[in-house]
Amino acid sequence: MNTISTTTRLEQLLGDQHVLKNAPASTLVEKSLLRGEGRLTDTGALTVATGAYTGRSPKDKFIVDETSVHEKIEWGQVNQAIEKETFLHLYEKVLTYLADKDELFEFRGFAGADKTYRLPLQVVNEFAWHNLFAQQLFIQPTTEELTQHTPEFTIVSAPGFKADPSVDGTRSEAFVIISFEERIVLIGGTEYAGEMKKSIFSVMNYLLPEQDVLSMHCSANVGVEGDVALFFGLSGTGKTTLSADPNRKLIGDDEHGWSERGVFNIEGGCYAKCVNLSYEKEPQIWNAIRFGSVLENVIVDEKTGLPDYNDTSLTENTRAAYSLEAIPNSVIPSVAGHPNTIIFLTADAFGVLPPISKLTPEQAMYHFLSGYTSKLAGTERGVTSPEATFSTCFGAPFLPLPAARYAEMLGEKIAQYEVQVFLVNTGWSGGPYGVGQRMKLSYTRAMVQAALQGELNTVETITDSVFGLHIPTRCPAVPDFVLQPRNTWDDKEKYDEKAQELAKQFIENFKRFTNVSEAIQKAGPSI
Repeated sequence: MNTISTTTRLEQLLGDQHVLKNAPASTLVEKSLLRGEGRLTDTGALTVATGAYTGRSPKDKFIVDETSVHEKIEWGQVNQAIEKETFLHLYEKVLTYLADKDELFEFRGFAGADKTYRLPLQVVNEFAWHNLFAQQLFIQPTTEELTQHTPEFTIVSAPGFKADPSVDGTRSEAFVIISFEERIVLIGGTEYAGEMKKSIFSVMNYLLPEQDVLSMHCSANVGVEGDVALFFGLSGTGKTTLSADPNRKLIGDDEHGWSERGVFNIEGGCYAKCVNLSYEKEPQIWNAIRFGSVLENVIVDEKTGLPDYNDTSLTENTRAAYSLEAIPNSVIPSVAGHPNTIIFLTADAFGVLPPISKLTPEQAMYHFLSGYTSKLAGTERGVTSPEATFSTCFGAPFLPLPAARYAEMLGEKIAQYEVQVFLVNTGWSGGPYGVGQRMKLSYTRAMVQAALQGELNTVETITDSVFGLHIPTRCPAVPDFVLQPRNTWDDKEKYDEKAQELAKQFIENFKRFTNVSEAIQKAGPSI
């Protein structure tokens, strides 16, 4: 089977009269309700449950081992290989499964707000709410663009199709498979809609560097003076929350490209964690959850339709998917200039990293390559409490190419545009997870605001004896003692023990980076 036959096979399926194409949100919501896929909340948002899979399933993700990509992909536990014939056989089975459905849904749009680098997409769904999700998360075409739209990559999502690992070459009933030659993402066995979003991010992380564009797992916003900020971090570290700033315009909350023209959003929407969501803490996200948006695994009162964002009985990883246009001060189209400030976000479960620190260029590269955070509950299957993890470039699960490729590009851009870089800990203070408390959001917002406004550039700093980080001694609206993490612990000896423990993990993790300069190697912790 070749590219022409796979394309023709899909065209035959979509030529059926029972395929709804680029249906408006109202139609997709109506279909979802009639099909029993979800129900409405009091604000008109559609709430759904995703079954057994309430987060990504990274061990079920594969890339087809094809001639054109074999030498480029960094194969391993993240990028697992699957044979071409195995993929094609499974693809045919999925299309046969979908052909028996009474109704299918197709969305055509784009990934990439900068038209120079955008990718025309086609999304084919078994579920109406999945198609609504795609409509919210990807960039919708204008009427004219839709008439001229030719897909260059296609997602085929069939949650109801369960693979047989002994026959289909998968690890379980679920699978997410990317074929760069066939230009197809094949998803089955899981109802978690985030697999569609993240698979296209993986695709863009392969395609954009080939065009000399840095793809980044970060949020971005822009100030009134045109100053751009990037927020790097894994899920749960605060990218969405901190970039949704009423005093700055939102470019995007999760995925961006950085070209010679500036930064641009890869998506057309946001996918925010909404556990413990409140209007007081995150009013922009709260107000965005309305008709057309999708809530995943949020418990809703059957009588009143009120969501209970504090109820995590289904998962910690409750999510809200909504269009960027639901954020009043978003940038549409989502493009801006070159960054002035970069914030690396980490949720330190050890409770020993400072809440904010200034990084030298060498430290910036060290921490970008390290990508330390705590993997939070619910983000992936099987994660029920925070676990220390090192995710290269703050996005290792989505990087098909060697990490050094992305790191080198970032280092060059930081130097070229003289970007200020900070490390911000949104994790624990006063003790480790289970003992200390999560850093107050009001403090984190104040520290980030000070960094973006240049208020920390001339503040005296103290160099941490273990991590070598430069910690400001003062920050507006933040108590001085909070800035020095050791001061927040009652048991100082326990702090020292935990700091040494985390430092050893940093050092051990960084041993795998043998091709970086000595200056970068020495920019990390010392024990």
